[in-house]
Amino acid sequence: MSTDIKLHKEDLPENLSLGPIVACDSEFTGLTPGKDKLCLIQLCSSNSKEVHIVQLNRQTYKAPNLIKLLLDTNKKKIFHYARKDLEMIKYYLKINVENVECSKLQSRIARGYSDQHSYKTLVKEFIGVDISKQKQSSDWGKKNLDPEQLKYSATDVVHLHRIHEELNKILVRENRIELYKEALKYLKIRVDLDLALIPQDVWSH
Repeated sequence: MSTDIKLHKEDLPENLSLGPIVACDSEFTGLTPGKDKLCLIQLCSSNSKEVHIVQLNRQTYKAPNLIKLLLDTNKKKIFHYARKDLEMIKYYLKINVENVECSKLQSRIARGYSDQHSYKTLVKEFIGVDISKQKQSSDWGKKNLDPEQLKYSATDVVHLHRIHEELNKILVRENRIELYKEALKYLKIRVDLDLALIPQDVWSH
């Protein structure tokens, strides 16, 4: 599959339109807000194989056009494992992303026949493609990203629309779509708990 990758420094172009549903992902230097940095946010519309990658200014994190998109309640944003992406975005961009979907949460509720819910697993099952995760642990903080890093980061969004659709079909079939929608309402609270350094299950005994 050919993917057209557009790299933007610091922010999205002002008049860029990505449609009503946008697949999103992000890359960090590590998993701990404060110690580790949010470096990239990748975006892909549902009717295009064009991926837009924003390489954020890690001194200012000023990205008004990107933030406007993430705050737009009329545009659906699909993440995989939104919990971590939204935690880093809230810490560095100081916003709560609006109208969020999460394919990992979908998978956990829909796919009772499997205990594997990674993006790689879902791409293999629903797209029939075995993607490489070799670049997952590379240095996302460097100024000049290499072509393989850009290709890897783009791959993390180009399949999300299809995966989201297929998982929704299973949720509807198994009468769990409302359960998934209710679970999504907890996502913001779960992110706030993570930022408050309370990662454990607060409902456990």
